[in-house]
Amino acid sequence: MRPLNSSALCFLTIGSALAWLPVEARAIEPVSSAIAPAAAPAVAVSSDMTADQANSDPALLAATPVPEAARAVPRFASSGTSEKTVLKPVGERSLSASRLLAQTHSGDRPDLPSLPPVDEDEEPVTTESETPAEENLELDPALQLPPESTEPGSLDEAIDALSEPIEPVVDDITLPPEDLLADPNPLTVPTFTEEVEIEDTRTVTLEEAIELTYANSQDLQAALLELRRSEAALDEAQAQRLPSVTAGSSLTFQESQSSSFDFQTGSVVSGDSELDTTLGGTVEINYDLFTSGQRAATIRAAEAQVRTSELEVERRQEVLRLATANLYYALQESTENIRINQAFLEEAGQNLRDNRIRQREGVGTRFDVLRAEVQFANARQALIQSQSQRRVAQRDLARQLNLPSTLDIDAAPVKKAGTWPLTLEESIVLAFQNRADLEQQLAQREIGLQQSIAAIAAVRPQVSLFANYTVQDTFDDGSDASDTYSFGARLNWLLFDGGAARARSRQQELSALLAEERFSETLDQVRFDVEEAYFNLQANEENIDTARVAVNQAQEALRLANLRLDAGVGTQLDVLTAQSELTQAEGNLVQALLGYNRALAALQRAISNLEATL
Repeated sequence: MRPLNSSALCFLTIGSALAWLPVEARAIEPVSSAIAPAAAPAVAVSSDMTADQANSDPALLAATPVPEAARAVPRFASSGTSEKTVLKPVGERSLSASRLLAQTHSGDRPDLPSLPPVDEDEEPVTTESETPAEENLELDPALQLPPESTEPGSLDEAIDALSEPIEPVVDDITLPPEDLLADPNPLTVPTFTEEVEIEDTRTVTLEEAIELTYANSQDLQAALLELRRSEAALDEAQAQRLPSVTAGSSLTFQESQSSSFDFQTGSVVSGDSELDTTLGGTVEINYDLFTSGQRAATIRAAEAQVRTSELEVERRQEVLRLATANLYYALQESTENIRINQAFLEEAGQNLRDNRIRQREGVGTRFDVLRAEVQFANARQALIQSQSQRRVAQRDLARQLNLPSTLDIDAAPVKKAGTWPLTLEESIVLAFQNRADLEQQLAQREIGLQQSIAAIAAVRPQVSLFANYTVQDTFDDGSDASDTYSFGARLNWLLFDGGAARARSRQQELSALLAEERFSETLDQVRFDVEEAYFNLQANEENIDTARVAVNQAQEALRLANLRLDAGVGTQLDVLTAQSELTQAEGNLVQALLGYNRALAALQRAISNLEATL
C-alpha cells in the first residue's frame, strides 16, 4: 500500500524571507471503470390465447405461442474500436470526476450461449403448435407478454497482461442521452399524473446501466461534493503559510467643553463647547514564524482527509456498480421466469386440451382432466406472480439509475458474463493492493497522528512577526495628520491549561490506534469477500454445465412421456411429472447462469479498482 503524500514543513529564512519546500501535487487522472458482464440478446416469448367456446360443450383449451417480434435496442455507449484495459499496478490508483462518466470501452466480443437452448451454437427457436381455432385456450390479456427482442451483445476479451498501465481516453468519453439523465434540480417534485406516467421503456445493457448509475446517482454526487469540501478545507489549511493582512479605519466624533471656577461667586462657569472629528486608519501584518509543528500537522491532516474523500468516491462507485449489477440480474431473472412459466403454461394448456379430447372420445377419465386443470391453474398463478416480480424489478432498477419519472427500464437477455483469469491466491493479493477500504484506514491513521501533533502544539511556544502602520487626523484643529508605525516579534506560550491539550492529543492518538485495528479487521473481511465470491463462481460454473445437461434430459423425458401416453403405455402422471421437471431444470439453468454472473460481479467488487474487463 502506498503511503500518503504530505506537504513539507515550511520555514522562514533570515530577513523574514519565506521559502517552502515543494508540495507534491495530487495526481488526479481519469481512469476508466469497466465491468464485464456480457450484454447479449435473449428472446422473450409472447403468447396470445383466444377462446371459442360452445354453449353445449366444455371449453377446449390450448396455448398458441406467437412468433417473436424484433425490436432494436438503443445503444448509447458503443464504440467503433476496442480499447484493451488492464489491472492497474499498485500505487497508481487515482481518481477524477471524469472517471465517473467514463466510456466503458466495448468492441467485438465473442457471443456466448443464451437460454433456453443448450447447444451454444444454436439460436433460440420458438415453434408454433398446430391447434384448431375452436380448441384454443382463453387467457386473461393481462397475462400476455409484449414481444421483445434485442440486438446481439458483446463481451470484452480476457486481458492479456496485468502490469501495463492504461492511458486515459478522455476524447472517447460518451455520456448517456440527455433524456436518460436525471433532473439537474434535486428538489424537483412531480405534481401532475402526466409527469409520473410511464411513456417509454428502454432496453439497456449492464454496461449502459452502470454508466447511467454513475451519471445519475445522488450518493455518488454527494461523495463528489464531500471531496470538494475536503479540498476547500485543504486550501484553508495551506493558507496558514502566508501572512495575514488586516486593515481598519475609524471615524470618531467627540464633544469637548471648557469650564472655569469663579472664586468670587464660588461657582463653575462653562465656556463654549467644541465638536472634534477624528479620522484614523490602521494596517497590520502578522505572520506565524514558529508554531511548534501545528501548521505543518494541520496541512498534512487536511491532505490525508482529501485522500480519504477520494477513496470514498471510489468506494461508493464500486458499491454502486455491484448494486446495479445485482438489480440488473434480478430483472433478468424475473424476465426469464416469465419465459419459463409461459412455456410451462403452454404445455399445461396443451395437456389439458389433449385430456379433454380423450375424455370426449371415451379413452380418458375425468380424473386426468381434473389433474390437468389443476396443473394449468398453478402454471397460470406462477406466470402472474413472475410478471408482478418483473414489474417490481423494473422499478427498483429505475430507482437505482435515478431515471426520469416517465421512463422504464428493461434488461438485455441472460448471458454468461465472462471468465476470471486469476487464481484465488492472486485474487486475494490483488484485493489487498487495490481495495480503497484498506487505504482509507491508513489515511484515517495519518489524520489521527497529525491532529495529535497539532493538538499538543497548543501548549508549546508560538512565535509570530508583526508590523503595523497607523495614521490619524483631527479635523479643524489646525494641525497635520500624525502617523506611527511599529514592528516586532511576539512569543506566546501557554504554560498551563489544566491538561486539555494533552487530552486532545491523546484522543487523536487513540483514533490512530482505532484505524489500525479497523485496518486489520478490513483486511480479514476483504479476504473473506474474495474467497466467498471465488468459491461461488466456481460452484455456479460447474452448475451451468450440469443444468444444461439436465435441460436436455428433461426435454427428452417430456417427449418420451407424451409418446408413451399417446401409445397407451404411459400415464398422465408421467407427463405432468416430466413437465414439472423440465420447468425446474430450466429454472436451475437460469439460476446457475445468474449465480455465476452475480459471483463474478461480487469478485470484481471484492478486488475493486479494476482497470481490466474480465
